[in-house]
Amino acid sequence: MAEHHLLRNLVLFGRVLRGLGLDVNPGRMIDLAEALAHVRIGVRSDFYHAVRSLLVHDREDIPLFDQAFEMFWQKPLGEWKRIELGGRRIRRARPRPLVALPSEGRRPSGEPLPGDAEERPVIEVTRTYSALEALQSRDFSDLTEEEMMEVRRLISEMIWRLEERTSRRYRAGGRRHLDLRRTLRRSLRHGGEIFGLARRELRTKPRPLVVIADVSGSMERYTRLLLHFVYSLTQGLSQRVETFAFGTRLTRLSRHLKDRDVERALAGVSSAVTDWAGGTRIGECLKAFNFDWARRVLGGGAIVLLISDGWDRGDAELLSLEMARLHRSAYRLVWLNPLLGSPEYEPLTRGMRAALPHVDDFLPVHNLGSLEALARHLERLARRAPYRRGTARSGSVRRVT
Repeated sequence: MAEHHLLRNLVLFGRVLRGLGLDVNPGRMIDLAEALAHVRIGVRSDFYHAVRSLLVHDREDIPLFDQAFEMFWQKPLGEWKRIELGGRRIRRARPRPLVALPSEGRRPSGEPLPGDAEERPVIEVTRTYSALEALQSRDFSDLTEEEMMEVRRLISEMIWRLEERTSRRYRAGGRRHLDLRRTLRRSLRHGGEIFGLARRELRTKPRPLVVIADVSGSMERYTRLLLHFVYSLTQGLSQRVETFAFGTRLTRLSRHLKDRDVERALAGVSSAVTDWAGGTRIGECLKAFNFDWARRVLGGGAIVLLISDGWDRGDAELLSLEMARLHRSAYRLVWLNPLLGSPEYEPLTRGMRAALPHVDDFLPVHNLGSLEALARHLERLARRAPYRRGTARSGSVRRVT
């Protein structure tokens, strides 16, 4: 089986398992693809155990996985049809080709006829590329309903990875640090003779992520897609993700966004937030977060994503005070502003001027391209916290566009 066929079938199999309710996310699929480089995929038992060990994390899911594996990884049936697994019906869909070449106007050998046959494939390729490129640069507030559905699908397929932090604990391995205790313990097997030195290295742990999203009236054009973005983060990352929404009061959304069904998750969010599209009191909401939740969710060097356009009707001094307090508690404070995508935008509002001195990174979040830039930025975060001399000064914020 060609390599690209195997990867495509792995992705399809992952979607089948996810449709059956198994906890399969893009990160685990990447781990599986990397692991198969060390497995004899021609031996069915080796391939089966590699896939099962990486994609099944609940013993109760093993029978369902076995049925899915037996029905999916078999010889071609010659036709595409529905399969039933454990009372749940899954459609084994034909993969959609990336570029559809016209079948007419071709010779029996497959060679195109002279004349217009040379133009059709070029036109199809150009249209596909242009549509995707245009969609990546379109502002979320300008999308039609059909485009929003496509963008939601693309957001759900995005891969998120945060750089891990170094723990104080060690594990066996590496070459840098000598493990004297384990070296002496090994020597006891040989009467005190040391035949080799044991080594150890520092463990790494994923950083928790905290998202605080503005759902006030000024953010209404972006709220729907940004909630899908937060849902994609929650489902795609292996570490703990805590999510809060605010307008005039703070609401915790973490429990709802952990639901594997996106429609049910967003319905839970909609019922939990009582101040949709209302006013904005960022300072008071951040005070509620700092005093009620910060100690519980900001441990372990958490990264904070604060999504807001900065339009605020509250007390600017209180906003500055609470931003400074949040800045000191978080490993990294990233402000995502959808208005920053406009080249004419300047952070001149009272809220933004009060908040910016306490922000580490200032990034746009208005289209697919900005989300991809955010994913790359989070993956490259430095191991050390950004330089902070006492209270950060205005102008020290890093603006990433």
